[in-house]
Amino acid sequence: MSGARLFAVGAILGVLLPLSALAADYPAPRQGDFIARDFKFHSGEVMHELRLHYTTLGNPTGAPVLMLHGTGGSGSGMLTKAFAGELFGPGQPLDADKYFIILPDAVGAGQSTKPSDGLRAKFPAYNYDDMVQAQYRLVTEGLGLHHLRLVMGNSMGGMQTWLWGERYPDFMDALVPMASQPTAMASRNWMLRRMMIELIRDDPQYDNGNYTKQPPSLRLASVFFAIATSGGSLGYQKLAPTNALADKLVDERLAAPPPRDANDFIYQWGASADYDAAPGLERIAAALLAINSADDERNPPESGIMERELKRVKNGKLYLIPASDETRGHGTTGMAKFYAAELRAFLAAAPSRGM
Repeated sequence: MSGARLFAVGAILGVLLPLSALAADYPAPRQGDFIARDFKFHSGEVMHELRLHYTTLGNPTGAPVLMLHGTGGSGSGMLTKAFAGELFGPGQPLDADKYFIILPDAVGAGQSTKPSDGLRAKFPAYNYDDMVQAQYRLVTEGLGLHHLRLVMGNSMGGMQTWLWGERYPDFMDALVPMASQPTAMASRNWMLRRMMIELIRDDPQYDNGNYTKQPPSLRLASVFFAIATSGGSLGYQKLAPTNALADKLVDERLAAPPPRDANDFIYQWGASADYDAAPGLERIAAALLAINSADDERNPPESGIMERELKRVKNGKLYLIPASDETRGHGTTGMAKFYAAELRAFLAAAPSRGM
């Protein structure tokens, strides 16, 4: 192990993440922070100290895996029973005794540097390219790694996984983008994101980002978007087959804690506006398994986009999870039971391209 990696691993020893709800069959997660100095955004703006918070899991000498979360989430937020509990335990596809799993908080999310830290609406307008650059600096400068066994991400993390394969084609053996497509952010996916952002910005209590309390539109926008773009038609029919049950579900969603900060929220969703992995697909050299769900509202398979674009990826294939009343549309890939076997087989076949 390199000296930089030893330092980074040593820096997080003893800082355990308290996640009592987790299954206890994989090692306790640990947390750390990396400061990216003089970070230059795609806009040309420079932040002298950009903090990247991260969580690690498993054997520091094991095969490194970079795991990327969805919009508004965090690295530790992926440590759920339905996801981590199906992947990281003994004998599971990403057994933490064999792998070193890295879960960063993206720029603008979790405990990484974000608008609510002080700059508010004056924060640099970051995009997915900036977020991938920050992740790369964390992995290389912060953890001293020069090759990854796997980059895997869900939703926003899935889109970033496509970008990782294009920007750093020799850096990993394998790529697993989930709940995503390698094409421009457009159609209903962007239209609803745009409407959500506009709803908050037009709220008088938003006050151009200078609010003294969170605008009420933040809660409404978040719940509306989640219902409209994640859950699955069959899933919702099973959960709410009557008017009373549908009302109950909405009431529960509205009663749940809203996103923490409106500026953070706007930046997180706005970061996707110029995403487009299509121009660089031929640069992807690693083995790639795209995992989507047949009932994904944001990435509908009937568009034919995935099949068309995957023809341009030399080592790419798609696993499409069949829709059922047990799947949850865009949220399906948060439940690893639906694809754990396919992931295991894919990793077993993916050749090592150097460490």
